[in-house]
Amino acid sequence: MPDSSIVAVMIHASDWRAATAWYAQAFPRARRVVHEPDDFGHLQHDGLSLEIVPSDAKVGQGPAGTVVYWHVSDLPGEVQRLTALGARLYRGPMVIEGGEWIYQVQDPWDNCIGLRQPASLV
Repeated sequence: MPDSSIVAVMIHASDWRAATAWYAQAFPRARRVVHEPDDFGHLQHDGLSLEIVPSDAKVGQGPAGTVVYWHVSDLPGEVQRLTALGARLYRGPMVIEGGEWIYQVQDPWDNCIGLRQPASLV
């Protein structure tokens, strides 16, 4: 069993530069980290690296099974904000264990982003 928390989420997209710019808007608190000389980078968000990388023959883009969920305090507002940036509603709203509400939206490259609102905020 790993002895630490999740440190990185890898997101695959056909145009990683455009996807990195989109995710910077989707996660406005994230800080862009650029690696020279090829300008590949990632977004640093509360100790977690969002690593946007090129999709390829081994790992494509789109919904393929794993969805990372983010806690939010205004689920409908966050869904509205992300869809205004070009995301599409994929699933939800759904009530899960503990009375929490979830949605899934897809980024412009069809990858899923999970959003979860604790029951105490509903």
